[in-house]
Amino acid sequence: MPQLALLLLLFLPFASAQADAPRTFREAKKIAWTIYAERPVDFYCGCAFEGNRIDLASCGYIPRKQPKRAARVEWEHIVPAWVIGHQRQCWQQGGRKQCTSKDPVFSKAEADLHNLVPVVGEVNGDRSNYGFGMLSEKPSQYGACPFVVNFKQRTAMPPEYSRGAIARTYLYMSERYDLRLSRQDKRLYEIWNRQYPISEWEHWRNRRIACVQGNANPHVGAVDPRSCGPRKSLASR
Repeated sequence: MPQLALLLLLFLPFASAQADAPRTFREAKKIAWTIYAERPVDFYCGCAFEGNRIDLASCGYIPRKQPKRAARVEWEHIVPAWVIGHQRQCWQQGGRKQCTSKDPVFSKAEADLHNLVPVVGEVNGDRSNYGFGMLSEKPSQYGACPFVVNFKQRTAMPPEYSRGAIARTYLYMSERYDLRLSRQDKRLYEIWNRQYPISEWEHWRNRRIACVQGNANPHVGAVDPRSCGPRKSLASR
């Protein structure tokens, strides 16, 4: 088989996936439900979930203030939409709504599945658009969930098992969408990237997203399109 034909055959699944990649945050969430149904565990606390309901007992989670919100799954942007938008002109012209409707780069970044994870709703709300960092407090706000939010410092400290994935997501989003990182943040994520190796879960997630969205996170690793198998449009389910 000629080399060009072989390359086309190899990357055809990814080319097809690009056509079905989510165009909006709403589409991304719909696809994300199908991906994480295979491994229904929230990103920050390790809580099992079924449908959109969190099993708080599975991870020893104790609600801080919002038991109803704590009991549901919400979709978290690791790099907050607020951070993405504030580096776009559209945000100055009408906030997130303006960016979603008028800025295709923002819409693509907001819908990027590599930046989207299922989390306990209360933690999603408490983290807000705070940056990540190291804190002196010991985890105690959410029972056995080792996530810490310092509201005065507007900083969240994630558990060790999620720091590597967070770092590699920030580095990926920064490069793909030309997002500026402060020197301090970039240094932190480079340290976390080295300190916390890529897990089996990250490899699984990277492959599943690449097969749907059409691109892998290079900080996690390349994905062979042939590993995707026969494709079905997840967005249409």
